[in-house]
Amino acid sequence: MDTKSTSEMDHKLLNASWPGKETDKPRGWVAATKERPLRIGIPNRATFVEYVTEDHGTHEIQGYCIDVFNASLRFVPYDVPHRFIPFGDGKSNPSYDELVRMVSEDVFDAAVGDITIITNRTRIADFTQPYAANGLVIVIPNRNSNSGAWVFLKPFTAEMWGVTAAFFLVIGLVIWILEHRINDDFRGPPRRQFITMILFSLSTLFKTNQVDTISTLGRMVMMVWLFVLMVITSSYTASLTSILTIQQLSSPITGMDSLIASNLPIGYQVGSFVGSYLTDSLNIAKSRLVVLESPEDYAEKLSLGPTNGGVAAVVDELPYVKLFLSDRKDFGIVGDMITKNGWGFVFKRGSPLAMDLSTAILRLSESEDLKKIGDKWFCKDGCEAGRHVSDPNQLHLDSFWGLFLLCGSVTLTALIIFLVKTVRQFVRYKKKQRDLMSQYSSATSSTRCAQAVYSFFDFIDEKEEAIKKMFKQYEDPPSIAV
Repeated sequence: MDTKSTSEMDHKLLNASWPGKETDKPRGWVAATKERPLRIGIPNRATFVEYVTEDHGTHEIQGYCIDVFNASLRFVPYDVPHRFIPFGDGKSNPSYDELVRMVSEDVFDAAVGDITIITNRTRIADFTQPYAANGLVIVIPNRNSNSGAWVFLKPFTAEMWGVTAAFFLVIGLVIWILEHRINDDFRGPPRRQFITMILFSLSTLFKTNQVDTISTLGRMVMMVWLFVLMVITSSYTASLTSILTIQQLSSPITGMDSLIASNLPIGYQVGSFVGSYLTDSLNIAKSRLVVLESPEDYAEKLSLGPTNGGVAAVVDELPYVKLFLSDRKDFGIVGDMITKNGWGFVFKRGSPLAMDLSTAILRLSESEDLKKIGDKWFCKDGCEAGRHVSDPNQLHLDSFWGLFLLCGSVTLTALIIFLVKTVRQFVRYKKKQRDLMSQYSSATSSTRCAQAVYSFFDFIDEKEEAIKKMFKQYEDPPSIAV
């Protein structure tokens, strides 16, 4: 065969096709093909479903772990056809050890979910680089120390203190307005009136008023205000008593050492490796361990306490605990993290996908996409760094807004009635004054308006008794001799 014929045959050769009709050179391990996609087992969780579960309505596999896996695949330099297969009935959390074992026995090609990387599991399967930091922590009822020079401020939140102080000032001002025209105790030089107003308002807290209210409207406002004060002071006293005595109820658990030595019952999540870790690694008796089905069980058993059929503490992985504490402020973490590990994706031994996905996870983390996925699932209402957590024994404004609304409504109504009554009285006074002295009026309209405004404030400042004398004088003018 000559050179020309050989050249023509070379031009007719097609690209090499590998098994599965793939054009890329194989890597020595067939990961998956479109005809045989990767079989990925996922834990069908019943609790903490934000991480991974199957939607019972649409049968869609969703969760934080699923989004991380799908995002990581974008950084893998080849296509990985796959299908998710739920493991578990969705009514209780499945055994994660069993899921990893099924990967090692070729029931699944891989497993994706909130699967913790621990020694026993790495002996039978390969894990990727951790995509979420993890570790065991201890949760106990939140019993903060409440001693200190300013402990008396703790029964109320800052908002509650602010609104209460504002109402003291408002009530004092309104009572001064209602009593100023008829009560000599609220008259005098401006400085004396101001001091009287402030002292009267504060003295209502101790119900030792040295100044009495005379007007009907003033007494009505005081009756409602004293009722509000009675409820507030009673609640304050009860809360302060609880805060000062709560130290006697504090949990004796300060960390893992005290938890082991206490011989108190310990709760852990069903399906978790925590139970075997506590018994095998820390030599805690199985009789002390209590399996908990849900976050509601956590809260119930911790609230009951070890003496009432509950538990002294719950040991669980940090991501679950963070989600549990996100809307429960009466529990908290105590001590240091017991273990330091992470969550990873599981593959059969020798699978190149474990290495490639590890590289992809690192790139995903560097691009900040990993953080965005976390914000999507766990910061739907906004994540605030260093969010303030109030003491569970504090009284919030939400508990008293009805009382403040009632008091504010009555006070505003009394003030409006007083102003309407005074304005009508002022109009009558000006009308009579104008009728008797119209022949002496030569001021312009704008001047009369300015005088009327000035006269109105003078009129309010005048004693009610003097105003009545003025009306009597205008109604019975002295006779003029002819």
